[in-house]
Amino acid sequence: MAPLGLADWELVGVAPLVGSFVGVAIDRLPDRRPLGFSRSRCGHCAAVLGARDLVPLASWLAQRGRCRHCGARLGWFYPAVELAALGVALAALGIDRGRDAWIDALFGWWLLTLAWIDWRRLVLPDVLTLPLVALGLATAAAFAPDELGDRLAGAAAGYLGLWGIAWLYRRLRGREGLGMGDAKLFAAAGAWVGASGLPSVLAGAALAALAAAGAMMLAGRRLDRYAALPFGPFLAAGAWLVWLFGPLAY
Repeated sequence: MAPLGLADWELVGVAPLVGSFVGVAIDRLPDRRPLGFSRSRCGHCAAVLGARDLVPLASWLAQRGRCRHCGARLGWFYPAVELAALGVALAALGIDRGRDAWIDALFGWWLLTLAWIDWRRLVLPDVLTLPLVALGLATAAAFAPDELGDRLAGAAAGYLGLWGIAWLYRRLRGREGLGMGDAKLFAAAGAWVGASGLPSVLAGAALAALAAAGAMMLAGRRLDRYAALPFGPFLAAGAWLVWLFGPLAY
């Protein structure tokens, strides 16, 4: 693979900044709080945070994970999201270069936001899932027009497929099993990887969810028929892996 170019180093440099914004989105979007026009504050003393407090990763390290104003521990959430965003960029550069790596990272960052929100709050906001469908189709129209038909079919099949599973589960069990947010996220996956990639996304997500449930049980967490395990993070991981590496060979 070709060595890193200027655009690739820019991707690495911007990734923690994107991660900082992703952290804000994860924190605020489920409560419908605005992402902009609102100053960041310490969650303990409510002090307004300045530029020196908000440099991704560096500020947290320089302040040893504590608020500069009150000394309270800030937790790992923001540095963890910033590191995850950097990891997405590095993974993208392990596969592609230039424009393609930026597209890989954009898709990965968007999925990271959705996955983290769903894991914390059991919700997949329409304000993120629906634009991701449109972005996938727009990416195909701009850079791979020969794939547009498959992407359109994938978006439709993704939504209708999980909607049908959710409807059937509700009829058979008398309660919700999958939310419509999962169906919309699967539609977004189809808009990116096409109808041909959806079986691999679903298979990978299901296996990962089963593995996660098994790990939780081994760790001592009791999972009964009413336990809620978000499916969105596993769909997101499956979609990004299929986007990067292509569908499984059956």
